[in-house]
Amino acid sequence: MNTDGNTHTGETREELLDEIREFERERDQLKDVLGKIGGRNFSKKDNWINMSFFILILALFLLELTTEYLPRLISLQLGVLLVSVKIVFMIHSQQRVHHFQFWILNSIEYRMNDISKRMRIIERSKSGEAN
Repeated sequence: MNTDGNTHTGETREELLDEIREFERERDQLKDVLGKIGGRNFSKKDNWINMSFFILILALFLLELTTEYLPRLISLQLGVLLVSVKIVFMIHSQQRVHHFQFWILNSIEYRMNDISKRMRIIERSKSGEAN
């Protein structure tokens, strides 16, 4: 055993550096995935879709009130159709978020199991050294 307080050998430092590199690689991958699923681009897309639905429904409403260009029943049906499409879009967006959350939790569970397995191996080797 080292008496200088440094219990890490050169080999374990290399292992720690490899773990840090692996962590940074996984972090970068996670940032990329987050950007694709819920990042700024998705928010801009979501805002455009929301504004498009709002403008279309408002235009149908104003068109009906001012010109009576479309019969009232058709205008009402188009409004209901647009609202239904918007609800389907919101359900799809929420499903993507839930899928991502499941993926994250699954990866955390996998990492925890891996760490637990490593801890058992270390404990066995320590108890083997003590005997």
